Amino acid sequence: MNLWGTGPFDNDSGKAFIDEVLQDGDYALAEAFDVVLDADMDFIEAEEGQRVMAAAEILNAVLTGDTSRLVDAELRGWVQQADAPALASLKTSARNALARVMGEQSDLPGLWEDGEDAEVWLGEAQRLRQALS
Repeated sequence: MNLWGTGPFDNDSGKAFIDEVLQDGDYALAEAFDVVLDADMDFIEAEEGQRVMAAAEILNAVLTGDTSRLVDAELRGWVQQADAPALASLKTSARNALARVMGEQSDLPGLWEDGEDAEVWLGEAQRLRQALS
């Protein structure tokens, strides 16, 4: 797992998640949130957390129409064709999943805490959570 930037797609898992969405559509978004919200998941590994961050960014783009933070042209096209009213039902799951990813039972905060970009990463996560409120 490589952390090479603070944005949702600035890591291997977030970048790979783009392909999941292009292949599986709405299901990929819902599944990313559901995995970390599963009551049996005691600890969220970095890969799952990064998938949630990417899914939240994509969901936000679908709901707002703002694709400026998306790094892939094909993904921007998918977002523009997505059914925003149907995907709006994922907002609560996205917010709750982000809260878990930012919490103590998640790998990501610990990976970032000693880095110089820790506050930037946390700001990105908080921005997404706020945007999906």
